Parts: sequence; structure tokens; C-alpha cells
Amino acid sequence: MDKFPAVLVTRDDATKQQSVALTAIAESELMDGDVTVAVEWSTVNYKDGLAITGKSPVVRRFPMVPGIDFAGTVTASAHPDFAPGDAVILDGWGVGETHMGGYAGRARVKGDWLIKRPAAISARSAMAVGTAGYTAMLAVMALEKHGLTPARGPVVVTGAAGGVGSVAIAVLAKLGWHVIAVTGRTSEADYLKGLGAAEILERAELAGAPKPLAKERWAAGVDSVGSTTLANVLSMTRYGGAVAACGLAGGMDLPSSVAPFILRGVALLGIDSVMAPKALRQAAWARIVADLDLAKLEAMTSEIALADVIGTAPDILAGKVRGRIVVKVA
Repeated sequence: MDKFPAVLVTRDDATKQQSVALTAIAESELMDGDVTVAVEWSTVNYKDGLAITGKSPVVRRFPMVPGIDFAGTVTASAHPDFAPGDAVILDGWGVGETHMGGYAGRARVKGDWLIKRPAAISARSAMAVGTAGYTAMLAVMALEKHGLTPARGPVVVTGAAGGVGSVAIAVLAKLGWHVIAVTGRTSEADYLKGLGAAEILERAELAGAPKPLAKERWAAGVDSVGSTTLANVLSMTRYGGAVAACGLAGGMDLPSSVAPFILRGVALLGIDSVMAPKALRQAAWARIVADLDLAKLEAMTSEIALADVIGTAPDILAGKVRGRIVVKVA
């Protein structure tokens, strides 16, 4: 039986300790689904780093092929919307957590989880966007739905040098926003300005104990950090503004108060990319094609082989990864 390479996470039942290795598996070892995909590209997202290192209980079924997203070509389908040869993208739906994911040469999934890859973007570029970039676009769309425009004032982007932040900056700048990029890596200032950031703000300025209300500095925000950083961003958001929250790199807590919400009418917009309905996904990917400069996407992207995924996982958790990393699977 033909086998293909896969990153596999296993767990010792006695010690409850997980381990991860590059191995080979067969299609018969994949989980149930009505569409089989030859995976060509995947990527490394923050959640992938958590899954591989085991620093958070992301993986909830063993053995597990991690990788929360992938792009590839359908090889077999019992789903009415897909046929062999279709180019597809998957983001979320618990793939890489409870259902075997993208770090393998094949994936078998539910067709309802897939969308067809827009013809204007390659499989590699689709994974350069990946879940991080798709989440960033959902955040931008949420701010727009709230009625915010560049005319209202600046937008702040936290975790700016990461995947969500990098794509958010590039998109928002192209849309005409004055982007304030927050980073703990001031050495990345030129990189961030190249993506379109107008100002660089040191992360330390948002690290102190949050005030209920601080000086108004921006009309909107995209936050992938959470915790104290998000609390400070909210306290500095202008009257009637909004912040789209989509990550927890700094923690799950929110040491804030109701003051920004009831005294300034600030809105906190929650962004979930995992279970977003298909129509919203398709709309986000259409916007990505229209509003993300592919030259800037390439500038923020580096490439690794499947064999390098395990070693890269700790780096993304440590904040050592800039922009996006694509994984060449096949």
C-alpha cells in the first residue's frame, strides 16, 4: 500500500505525554470524510505551534496529523460540490485538532469544510495567506461592517510582525488606513513599513496596567495578542470605535473595565475563523484576492519543507517568526 509523509502526534496513555515525529502513513489511516485531497501546501500558524509542542491542549485526539489548514487538489469525492481535479482550500473546522490535518500528503475531510480556491491565487499563495491571513481579513471585514472607515482615524494592529498582523497591515494600508503597528521587535520596523505601516509603536507602551480610560489614539484595532495589550488598546480607542479581537498570544484574560464600552461606545468584535460559515469564508477569500497585494504577501513569506515543521513550532510560540511560513508538502 502506498504511503505518504506525515507529521504525526501521538500520546503515551500511561504518562499522558505527547510526542511528535515525521513518519509515513497510508490513506487507510486517515479519518472519515467524503472528499480526499492531495495536499500540496500547508502553513505554520500559532495554533500549529501549540499543537506540535503540546504547550496547550490543542490536539484532542490521538494519533493526530496537525496542520489547521491546507491547499491541494481533490483526488476523490462523494460530495456534490467537488470533483477530482478541483483546487481547494481548508481553514479550521477542528482540522489538525480533532480531525487529521494538513501536515500529510493526503487529507480526507468533509466537503462542507472546503472551499474552491480562487483561480487568481496559487495554492502556495493561498497558504501564504493561510488561516492567519484569512482571520486578518475577517477582522477587517468586521471593522467595516461596524461602519469604520479610514476617515475616522488611525487603526492599530498588535502582534504586527506575526502572521495575522502582517496581513492585516498590508490589507488595511491598501484600503487607505493610517496603520499603527505594535511590535516588541523594533528591528522589524523596516519590514512593517514595507507592508504599509505608517507608525511603529513599541509593545511596551501597551504592557502596563490598563487605565479604565486612556488618551484616545485610534479609531479601530486588530488585536491578536489579548490580555493586557487588548485592554490597553480598548482604553485608547476613540469614541464610537471598535477593536476586532482574534488571538491570545499574550493570554486569554482581559483585565479591562466596562468604561470604554459605556463611556465611549467602543465595541469589541470577536473574530472566529474556525467555525465561520462557508458564505463568510468565500467572501473573505474574494476580498483577499481583491485587497491583498501579492507582492507584499510574497515579501512576508518564507518556505520550509514538511520535515522542518517540528523544529519551527517552538519559534512561532517564542515570537521569532516574521510574517508567514508556507510548508511544501508535495
